[in-house]
Amino acid sequence: MKKSAKAVGVALAVMMAVGMTACTNSNTKESSSSASPGTSSAAPQNYSFGEGQTFRSNEPVNYSIMFSDQPTYPYKKEWRIWSAISEKTNVSFDVNVVAASEYENKKSLLVNSGDAPFIIPKTYDESAYVAGGQIVPISDWVQYMPNYQKVVKAWGMERDLQQKLKSDGKYYVLPGLWESPGAGYSYMIRKDIFEKAGVDVKGQEGKWTYEDFYQALKKVKEFTGAKYVMSDEFTGKSTLNITAAQYGVTGGWGVANGTRFNEQTKQFEFANSTNEFKDYVTFLNKLVKEGLLDPESFTQDDKTAQAKFYKGDTYVMNANYQILADSKTKMQVPNTDLYMIVQPGGPKGMLQIETSRLENGVMISQNALKKLGKDNFIKMLRFVDWLWYSDEGQTLSLWGVEGETYTKDASGNITLKPDISYNGMNPTATKKLNVDFGFGGGNFAYGGSTKLRMSKMTEGEKDYLSRIQTHRKPRTLAPPIMGTPDESEQMNLISKPLMDYVDTITLKFVTGQANISNDWNAYAAQVEALGASRYIKMANDIFNKTKSKLGY
Repeated sequence: MKKSAKAVGVALAVMMAVGMTACTNSNTKESSSSASPGTSSAAPQNYSFGEGQTFRSNEPVNYSIMFSDQPTYPYKKEWRIWSAISEKTNVSFDVNVVAASEYENKKSLLVNSGDAPFIIPKTYDESAYVAGGQIVPISDWVQYMPNYQKVVKAWGMERDLQQKLKSDGKYYVLPGLWESPGAGYSYMIRKDIFEKAGVDVKGQEGKWTYEDFYQALKKVKEFTGAKYVMSDEFTGKSTLNITAAQYGVTGGWGVANGTRFNEQTKQFEFANSTNEFKDYVTFLNKLVKEGLLDPESFTQDDKTAQAKFYKGDTYVMNANYQILADSKTKMQVPNTDLYMIVQPGGPKGMLQIETSRLENGVMISQNALKKLGKDNFIKMLRFVDWLWYSDEGQTLSLWGVEGETYTKDASGNITLKPDISYNGMNPTATKKLNVDFGFGGGNFAYGGSTKLRMSKMTEGEKDYLSRIQTHRKPRTLAPPIMGTPDESEQMNLISKPLMDYVDTITLKFVTGQANISNDWNAYAAQVEALGASRYIKMANDIFNKTKSKLGY
């Protein structure tokens, strides 16, 4: 976050600072007579809490919670996670178990009918639930959450949280907060082949641009005689996304609405009809024309791309580190050395691809406030604060109970017990951390420090993330477009056909079905005819009337 926290924190400071002193110890007294978050009274507390302290209720309490049931580690009421949480906090759950495939539909039904459980984890997009009034605007209440406040301040999360603000200047979900972005997707290469072709991978990758990567691909093609060197298993969406970031445009998985925010003018622009976009598709087209990038990348299914790589027909495939780990056991060529490269840089610099430090999060239903009353609602929030935002709670959710499922050395490094497997660790173990114990699951285990993130990585994955953090700079986050529901609907009516057209012509430019030199002006004119300027005007009008909430 290069922008000063003082500037971007203006809007969030009011939400977070009120009652800050009320979060510091167990002697605080607060109101039970009002649903307003900012008042206080003399109601005594029957629980302990605080920054770096274990939340514990003096009396047993039970909170209702939705639970997304994953087929790979199905819910068990005897999981150790339930008793581990209860032993520490005196809190138990009334668990509403819903199959993962039905979770979003069931969530919508329960929220819209007013029957939602108090705590709703595993929420990726809360937007659909805001207008109905059944979800608490949680930004009004975070002043009661000391661990949450601590990490927001310590990790400079103010601008990240702006991504969750709605048109009323509030947010309605408690997202998982990571100290640093993940490594994300890049290019998995046959390092053994690259080196034999004369490419010094480790010596070059820290500073190479896409033009340097292009030269490396040419060397591999010349050495191997391969028809194509590189093939994307994600219908081109990974390649388009990774490359776009370095050209200052959008594409593939990250195409979104085709806009970018100009930090100098403080205005939105339509990126995908600029000269930078022309350079972007021209570069990718060069890879296709010269037999470096497989044109079937944009049409084939994942198994076809994988087969080419496993058989040794190609030497580069898009992947994340988990895919690389899985691929090691599937290679049909002996003595291969698979390696995740740092994503190449480009005209906009040597930039990290992953920008988000937010993960899916927790919504709190209005039922919790209605049924618990203000004081006990705040008590529940402080339990949520401990479980999802304290080091202790996050470690419990991810790794379980020290001495039972893991050990910790004097430096705080965690080692999984040898008879338990998780995330590629101890692959021959007889028990699984998530399947048999309930830890490391998607309902509770997200967010945390970089050290906690790395604790669940193999040495190879740690090295991959460390190389990205060393050699690439974070990108600045664009502010959100905080439109009202009506404004957002109007913008979507423009954006859908516009971006469908952009996607279609992008693929034609890249694969050579359309000639960039001859057809560019017609493309730019059609982008305009489909409403790019109207969309940008609406985006900037909305930004200009809401920017004070964002600290601009």
